[in-house]
Amino acid sequence: MMKQKNRAIVLTLCCSLLITSVVHAETIDRIVAVVEDDVILEGELEREVSTIRARMTESKAQLPPETVLRKQVLEKMIIDKLQRQLAEKAGVSVSEEMLNNSAADIAQRNNMSLEQFRSELENSGISYNSFLDNMRNEIVINQIRAKEIGSRIKVSDSEVEHYMETEEKAGDEATQYHLGHILIAVKESASSSEIQKAETKANNLVKKLRAGQDFAQIAISESEDGNALKGGDLGWRGINDVPSQLAEGVRKMRLDEISDPIRSSGGFHIIKMLGKKSDVDNHVISTTKVRHILIKTNELMDDSEAKKRILELKARITDGDDFATLARTHSDDKGSALKGGELGWVEPGSLVKPFEEAMNKLTANQISDPVQSQFGWHLIQVLDRKDKDNASEHKKNLVREAIRKRKIEEETELWLRRLRDEAYIEIHG
Repeated sequence: MMKQKNRAIVLTLCCSLLITSVVHAETIDRIVAVVEDDVILEGELEREVSTIRARMTESKAQLPPETVLRKQVLEKMIIDKLQRQLAEKAGVSVSEEMLNNSAADIAQRNNMSLEQFRSELENSGISYNSFLDNMRNEIVINQIRAKEIGSRIKVSDSEVEHYMETEEKAGDEATQYHLGHILIAVKESASSSEIQKAETKANNLVKKLRAGQDFAQIAISESEDGNALKGGDLGWRGINDVPSQLAEGVRKMRLDEISDPIRSSGGFHIIKMLGKKSDVDNHVISTTKVRHILIKTNELMDDSEAKKRILELKARITDGDDFATLARTHSDDKGSALKGGELGWVEPGSLVKPFEEAMNKLTANQISDPVQSQFGWHLIQVLDRKDKDNASEHKKNLVREAIRKRKIEEETELWLRRLRDEAYIEIHG
């Protein structure tokens, strides 16, 4: 009761401040929702609805009724605001440098300069500043999720081995599933009557879907998960990317089939099988046997002097001195120096980028020019190369990452529902 009174005071203050700030304006931007100590204004909601509507129109998705669209967009804004508030309390922020680098990366992935990308956005009617604001929000939300959820998720070797021994026996580890998803959420503290009401609603939706009603439209109108505004489309996933409580049912589904409601701790799930495809994976990688000599920079050895020493060592090798002997006596990488500079057989991605890029350009027995990395200056020699079937290790890595992803999704769903249920929310129709 006291919490509600405090919130009411906050709301009164918010309204007073808002009215004061727009005293000369013709109209007042109405509050549509109070979210903890903050508010969502009608103008904010209208802008977000317009953005979502334009995106759906561009993708040729059928628009839901305006009241339904507004309800779903407002719910998304509430969840986003709660996450941003939590991030602010945790001291999570995005620097201008990080923001600009992210924008530049997106422009580069679209084969544009940053200026071209900015012009393209503005030609499409999207303000560049609005784009940056949205991107800042996404980065902050991703960071707080990583802090609150990702850091707690662990995948043990035994979990990977168990999956490899049991789930793969079903024979569909190479199968990809395109899934539609609708969630009828249930609070953790829900009463038996509330659970029954949610189950009845889920069963009624299944009947409508099996009678031919459009899945995407019902997902947009009724689903209570983060993919609702995408028509419930989860995209293509391997079976190990599907939440564990849904996986067994997904395996047995036929194309276009609608599942019965599936109960989980978060509510009742309805799945549609939108597509299936097989993607057999032959994963062959090129491995390299390599050795090097490293000269580090320090207070007694500046950058130019270190490079000069590497050039001298290369000249000695060219004149006939033994690479391994020079590595043992001169290399600052003491671990490999004892083995004549040998790093053994290395796989792609196991060495720092400048070193690996230079190594990949060398033929067998060729010696590089001086190569600089964060460790100092290197002289590199490739001794041999061979292809390796890495399918087993690759599959283990994929399984590990998929299990982690599945755990994160399951935990995120519960975390967001808990965040929403425990927050003070007041919606003004």
